[in-house]
Amino acid sequence: MKPTPIFCKTDYQLLRELILKSKNETNAKEVGQLAQELDRAIISKENTLDSSIIRIGSHVTIEDVKANKQMKIQIVLPSAANVTERKISILAPLSVAIIGFKENDQVDWELPAGIKTLKIIAVDNSTSDHS
Repeated sequence: MKPTPIFCKTDYQLLRELILKSKNETNAKEVGQLAQELDRAIISKENTLDSSIIRIGSHVTIEDVKANKQMKIQIVLPSAANVTERKISILAPLSVAIIGFKENDQVDWELPAGIKTLKIIAVDNSTSDHS
């Protein structure tokens, strides 16, 4: 069974606002999936949130379990997304798949390339900011 995502209140509210603003955009599927994840999420206070939980601004190392391939990304707001810098929008399928989960969690998610099993190897929130 898929683990339950955990969000701090600030990120939760920010993502809810983003979903409302993004209703009519091309990534409607991801927006809907993100809304579903938020609906089942646990909301935590900022100062009690586990530092290994992925949130906006997190630097994450994930592994595609079947391909045995790792990648490092940073999850950012759509306005800060830049693929060449590995800054992935929170509304991208990969970000929606892993936001709210923590190190060592494994999630199965439907990405454009098919269903992938993603393992979260490392999460760094030390340089996280909400820009």
